[in-house]
Amino acid sequence: MRSLMSNFLDQAGGTAVIDGGLATELERHGADLNDPLWSAKCLVSSSHLIRQVHLDYLENGADILITASYQATIQGFKAKGFSNEESEALLRKSVEIACEARNVYNQKCDACSYPSSDTIILKHRSILIAASVGSYGAYLADGSEYSGDYGAAITVQTLKDFHRRRVQILADSGADLLAFETVPNKIEAQAYAELLEEEDIKIPAWFSFNSKDGINVVSGDSLLECGSIAESCNKVVAVGINCTPPRFIHDLIVLLKKVSTKPIVIYPNSGENYDADRKEWVQNTGVTNEDFVTYVNKWCEVGASLVGGCCRTTPATTRGIYRTLSKQ
Repeated sequence: MRSLMSNFLDQAGGTAVIDGGLATELERHGADLNDPLWSAKCLVSSSHLIRQVHLDYLENGADILITASYQATIQGFKAKGFSNEESEALLRKSVEIACEARNVYNQKCDACSYPSSDTIILKHRSILIAASVGSYGAYLADGSEYSGDYGAAITVQTLKDFHRRRVQILADSGADLLAFETVPNKIEAQAYAELLEEEDIKIPAWFSFNSKDGINVVSGDSLLECGSIAESCNKVVAVGINCTPPRFIHDLIVLLKKVSTKPIVIYPNSGENYDADRKEWVQNTGVTNEDFVTYVNKWCEVGASLVGGCCRTTPATTRGIYRTLSKQ
């Protein structure tokens, strides 16, 4: 399991670029995501937009594409009237679209004699597809992935039962790894770790947590304890932080390095605040692309190996990260 990530990072020169925000880009291309399925709605109505956004990120230097399955769950699709079989097919489709984008990109590289320009990067390289597994809170679509408060009735077993079939399908869909994203609490990390072992998942995974104080995960659980769960799971090949303001990342990397020997994966949001009641981002609360990119070298200096962006970051952010890492 570890060899996939170590070989990939060796080929990338020690650091690799993850793509950026998906939903914002889909909206920029005209998608209406005002729906409990969020970006996964496009799997049903406009998969061509997902493919285009994936391609945009590859053409701006991304080495890893994260699929449009963050908010895609069998339970969520069935609530919208889809059958069990249709719901499972939509999960597979999220990976198929990313693989199609990778194939189109490679074909462009084959047809082009120049590696890059001011507007596009065409460079043959190893590109991984990470199948996104959003948290239980993401399925609830009530903002609880940013609080980790699932209530006393939700146990490790409840979460395992909720995620099991989805994880099985995504693991067998042709993705290179699983990305368990925006993990808000310790019990969900434990559920994921146990699922990976019990189901004998054949591809590796990363765990990325989120924080709002630079010390703990959003539920208040210890990041050190959460990181230790990831460290102890043989199927997990990287651990890190996503959807967290950039200003907190340095200290969170330092904490993770205390309990983990695995590569550190970092993809913060733009730092903007999200209003869960109004379901919109609060304007002018984040950092600019230029400021975001200035953090990258500092994160790598303290241990980050995989760096990208989450909500509200764009292909321009990815291009900035690519250029910064290319100079190392």
